[in-house]
Amino acid sequence: MEFSFFLFDIIGLCYLKGELAVDIKRLFQMQRELDHTIEMKNNLQGEDLFERKVFAFLVEAAELANETRCFKFWSQKGPSHKDILLEEYVDGIHFLLSLGIEKKMDSIEIQLEKVKEEPNHLNLTSYFIKVNEEALAFFRNPSTELYLKLFYTYLQLGTLLDFTLKEVEEAYFAKNKVNYQRQESNY
Repeated sequence: MEFSFFLFDIIGLCYLKGELAVDIKRLFQMQRELDHTIEMKNNLQGEDLFERKVFAFLVEAAELANETRCFKFWSQKGPSHKDILLEEYVDGIHFLLSLGIEKKMDSIEIQLEKVKEEPNHLNLTSYFIKVNEEALAFFRNPSTELYLKLFYTYLQLGTLLDFTLKEVEEAYFAKNKVNYQRQESNY
């Protein structure tokens, strides 16, 4: 699978494999509003949530890996249905956006020219390891460069899982609604 990938262009549109995905500013705004709702409801205003958000992202990535079963060499059972994988993947997108907001990196599209293309020589398990490594690197040194690298790798993982950008966008919108409903029901 070839990656013709530019993460964000100057006007803030997300591309993957040449396919126009979504206005990233809209996703950041939606996530900012959800984060605000969660922080207000749980009396977390002004609290540094970075460490917990990084860990939440790592847990979501691990839940996705578990559903893919890519590392379960001892088992004959295949991966979960694509809808389940997509929902788990989008949970990671929520925390990835939230991390950018937490570290004031939600305007990254104006700071980026092009993300260097990488050959796709990694298998699915290796991509999960890479996502974890890059999340921990960003945790240790929360720079824009490392955030973009993490975001890029996570989007590549989505491509490897055969998600289209339209599917990711629609799943994000749907899960955003679920997250609001969960807040209303004291989830």
